[in-house]
Amino acid sequence: MSPSSVATRARSKERAGDTPEPSRPKTGPARRRRTDGRRWAPLGFLAPFGTLFAVTFVAPICYALYESLYKLHRSGLGLAPPSEVFAGLSNYTDALGDHAFTASIVRVVLIGLVQVPLMLGLALVLALLLDARRTPFKRFFRLSFFLPYAIPGVIGGLMWSFLYQPDVSPVAAALARIGLHVDFTSDGMLPWSVGNMLTWGWTGYNMIVIHSALKAIPGEFTEAAELDGCTGWRLAWHIKIPMVRPALVMTTVFSIIGMAQLYNEPVIMKAVAPNLAGDWTPIMAAQNEVAANNYHAAATRSVILALVIFALSFGFMRFVNKRGGAQ
Repeated sequence: MSPSSVATRARSKERAGDTPEPSRPKTGPARRRRTDGRRWAPLGFLAPFGTLFAVTFVAPICYALYESLYKLHRSGLGLAPPSEVFAGLSNYTDALGDHAFTASIVRVVLIGLVQVPLMLGLALVLALLLDARRTPFKRFFRLSFFLPYAIPGVIGGLMWSFLYQPDVSPVAAALARIGLHVDFTSDGMLPWSVGNMLTWGWTGYNMIVIHSALKAIPGEFTEAAELDGCTGWRLAWHIKIPMVRPALVMTTVFSIIGMAQLYNEPVIMKAVAPNLAGDWTPIMAAQNEVAANNYHAAATRSVILALVIFALSFGFMRFVNKRGGAQ
């Protein structure tokens, strides 16, 4: 067949309205490689975070678990260097049998049962006041409430230590003038004094988180409620507070974790309260073991504290989820 006849037949097919067949998708190794590349691409983006998370979080936890299963063994007269021997769970039984350590856990939990609800309730009230339409000087009050969190914790602890010291405390002097003699550094007042320091330092932070959640509520909800006559505290109780429930849950979990890790405030308070024990909190008890070069016991107490934090945090979240499902 000559080239001219081929061209003639092609032109005749075009006049007849014939269309070329659609191209079929390519198959084979090339397409398979492109599909595999798309499948593994998200893992490439997650790799930096996963590596950092494993190095800074997972690895220390695994190492602490490993250290907690060993202890130092000294043989003979103790002149030879000690050797590490597998101890199983004996370190855990020793730690749980230590009355001072278990008392520190109970003490921190009891402080949290009072301080965390009080702090978050105050933060919620302040956030609702700032979110109200008729609140004057909103910017000033927002900065004033947040300012304690901006002050370093050590500086705040030193300031409150001065206010608590019986000899120079202006608060104690003012109370003494009306017949109330209060020693903020006594054994009975120490939990309240430390709880007050935490409330002062962290209420502003939680207030900002809750206030941001309030600002994210669509205006249609509040406008519809106001048209139905729901205003003021009724609007806050029935509309705003249920809408910021996730923020309240998040701040509660963070507060539980922070309370269990209480360390700075009691350590600073020891300067004005010598009666405050060196193992007043679980973190302080673990630090004492580190100072005594007993790293295995310190790791054991750290693991126990982590388990307590896990139980309290996830127990609270499960309770909240059940309540939410029941409603």
